[in-house]
Amino acid sequence: MDFFLEPSTWAGLLTLVVLEVVLGIDNLIFVAILSEKLPPNQRDKARLIGLGFALIMRLGLLSLISWVVTLTSPIINNRFFALSVRDLILLIGGLFLLFKATIELHERLENEDHENTENKNYAGFWAVVIQIVVLDAVFSLDAIITAVGMVNQLLIMMIAVILATILMLLASKALTNFINLHQTVVVLCLSFLLMIGFSLVAEALKFSIPKGYLYAAIGFSILIEIFNQIARHNFMKNQSRKPMRQRAAEAILRLMIREKNQNKNNQKAQLDNNEKTSIVPSLETEMFKDEEKYMINGVLTLAGRSIKSIMTPRSNISWVNTEKNTNEIRTQLLDTPHSLFPVCKGELDEIIGIVRAKELLVAIEKNIDVYKFAAQIPPIIIPDTLDPINLLGVLRRAQGSFVIVSNEFGVVQGLITPLDVLEAIAGEFPDADETPDIIKEQNSWLVKGETDLHSLQQLLNTKELIQEDDCASLGGLLIAQNGQLPIPGEIININSFAFHIVKATEYRIDLVRIIKH
Repeated sequence: MDFFLEPSTWAGLLTLVVLEVVLGIDNLIFVAILSEKLPPNQRDKARLIGLGFALIMRLGLLSLISWVVTLTSPIINNRFFALSVRDLILLIGGLFLLFKATIELHERLENEDHENTENKNYAGFWAVVIQIVVLDAVFSLDAIITAVGMVNQLLIMMIAVILATILMLLASKALTNFINLHQTVVVLCLSFLLMIGFSLVAEALKFSIPKGYLYAAIGFSILIEIFNQIARHNFMKNQSRKPMRQRAAEAILRLMIREKNQNKNNQKAQLDNNEKTSIVPSLETEMFKDEEKYMINGVLTLAGRSIKSIMTPRSNISWVNTEKNTNEIRTQLLDTPHSLFPVCKGELDEIIGIVRAKELLVAIEKNIDVYKFAAQIPPIIIPDTLDPINLLGVLRRAQGSFVIVSNEFGVVQGLITPLDVLEAIAGEFPDADETPDIIKEQNSWLVKGETDLHSLQQLLNTKELIQEDDCASLGGLLIAQNGQLPIPGEIININSFAFHIVKATEYRIDLVRIIKH
């Protein structure tokens, strides 16, 4: 035992442990990939048994060093090739590794489900263990031959093998978890196994491939994957800083875009084949309908909109003037389809209250003063800077009525009803006395100047229109773009759209025809 006192012994032991661990990395990768096929409660057991067999096999082979050395003597020798027992073992192991890695790669490249679900068909425990043992035999032989070539003391070899196996046992679970959590790493490891399998076959057939080349290629690939994982980690870290609502919205919008592209590809493939397939109808049933996409987009973008883009503008408000006589008020109520009216004194900015047309007509018949009757139901006034999400709570408190939108100077900007919010989400619902804001023509759209920009963008399937936060309507956008109020016949180009002014007054834009270039 005096040789333990020699520094060269410890240097040889340390070197041999490092080499044994390096030579066992491919074994660990294979064990990690195979153990994934077992139920979670059996994976640790499979790793322990597999690496335990590796340790027993290596210690057994070390105790038969004289026999192991004879494995390099040719048993098949002709003018084409010479094969020893070692060569045959390497050849069979290499072919098995190529076959297994190819099958695993095929499953992942075909995007087959590898998630842990109740319906997953797990592999048999002993079938997996046997596969691990078969590869252990190949890798053990390679490791033992390396040990024999480096150290002369049998005890040193056995200690090195035991220490290397213990290190691999400690690292196996962490390595397995890391590989299984990162699918790109799984593909990279399977590529390594393909390379190692090819090198084993080449070595068995006496085609020399320097190990340094293999390790350099593997090291470079690992370095690139480390950069990839760092980039992915930083991306996820950056994403985590975004509000949860924004991340959810972006994910759903990406899903809708992906499904839209998939639907187009399926339709194109169907036209190319000039026949109906059973795949397209089944996929269409999983797609979002156009109305659903519109509503989902409306819900997800509601928080980013301004109150001005949702409200009914001041110019479209029908209001009751208390300074008019009762006959004029009665005629106005009967001729207008609205059921709710703001009651004002002389001008819209002097709001007294909100009344229902039916109740006000009854009050007029009973000769009740309109001013006093309207004052019983004071209006709910909100600033034009209010968050649309907070608007929903205010509308609930209004109990079926509407709220008045005012600016910082107390000037009424418009009003918002529950229907306005619904239209912001689901699209326009014209009243009986209204024409639609957007009319689809053959190659163009005829649009009112007061049309909400968000609704117009969704209909035109573009994000090119909303450039200024202060612009809530199409007319406001065109005036801001032109620098002044355009005249009829004028054409304003914004990105891929041409806006032809059809009708305009000296105060506002009434009608625009939109043509896409």
